[in-house]
Amino acid sequence: MGRMNYKARQKKAVRRVGKLAEALLVTHLPDVRYLSGFTGSNAALVLVGAKAMLFTDGRYTAQAQAEAVGTKVTIAAKSAVVAACEWMEAAGVTRCGFDGTQTTVAALTRMEAGLSKAFGVKARREMFVDVGALVARLREVKDEDEIAILRRAALLGCGLFDHMLGFIEGGMTEMAVAAELEYRARLAGSEAMSFETIVASGERSALPHGRATLAKIPKRGFVTLDFGVVVDGYSSDMTRTVHMGRARGPVKASAVPGERDVYDLVLEAQESAVRAVKPGASAGDVDEAARSVLRRAGLDGFFSHSTGHGVGLEIHEGPRLAAKQTQTLEAGMVVTIEPGVYLPGSFGLRIEDMVLVSAVGGEVLTPSPKAWIEL
Repeated sequence: MGRMNYKARQKKAVRRVGKLAEALLVTHLPDVRYLSGFTGSNAALVLVGAKAMLFTDGRYTAQAQAEAVGTKVTIAAKSAVVAACEWMEAAGVTRCGFDGTQTTVAALTRMEAGLSKAFGVKARREMFVDVGALVARLREVKDEDEIAILRRAALLGCGLFDHMLGFIEGGMTEMAVAAELEYRARLAGSEAMSFETIVASGERSALPHGRATLAKIPKRGFVTLDFGVVVDGYSSDMTRTVHMGRARGPVKASAVPGERDVYDLVLEAQESAVRAVKPGASAGDVDEAARSVLRRAGLDGFFSHSTGHGVGLEIHEGPRLAAKQTQTLEAGMVVTIEPGVYLPGSFGLRIEDMVLVSAVGGEVLTPSPKAWIEL
């Protein structure tokens, strides 16, 4: 894999700040990693013109030098953020942009405290200007290096699903299923799971975020597996729902539809939304493509979350694919498409792919089978 082009990303970020400020202070760790390559747990990155300065602590002396190539590294004896603010004051910076969506009130107070008394009360108040989630927005459109890693992460996930089809049996606990999946993920080269693995079976499949429990996999009923792996810092995300034993038909004298019927509808909704993914489409239109299929069947009230989200250095990034979201999809974005139907007390299911917005449409990065599977 080629080394990421951090200098080009830094340039883009500085361009985006434009006239709002002379410098940009970045403290959200995925943003720091995106702009410098540094993966430590404590960092403040300052961009001023063509200069990039990374502040961290003594635990990361060797790591920062190795990872943040082309960025000047300072090992701070005190808080990295305070050291960054002191450096900016010495460099004559009077307006510094920061991300208000990621900065706590306490952190902002610390940033202001990092300026000396000589700075003056008024100047201190005017020093920090909220430029919003500017780096996070840059991160929404992936470059070729990032897409290559996301492809690898997605395919690793697909391989795990294939393995699980031969592993899952009625009577084993959801925890045992999650443990096997996570163990295999590690063996296959995943550095972490993207999030706590979801294994929701039987009646628990009606929980959209049913974390694995000691509940036993039923002899007959749905099992939803929602999981992701981290490869080179980038997350994958996929969901497949399989059925143990034969499907039950509609429940007489109740409004509960047949399991197979609901599965086919969710699959139709999912594939409809995948087809809607293309440059220029609005996030709300993609959501509507899934929701309208379920609405025609009278099941949209049981689809209780958004259709999808961006995925990259964080498991949940922009864009958000939900009702009334006007953001336009752009080539290079990677999003999830994950409609579901959840019937409380009965069953539920979800089907999810990662989709790359290509120049012409949407390319599914998780090609695991989606057709009905009975184990």
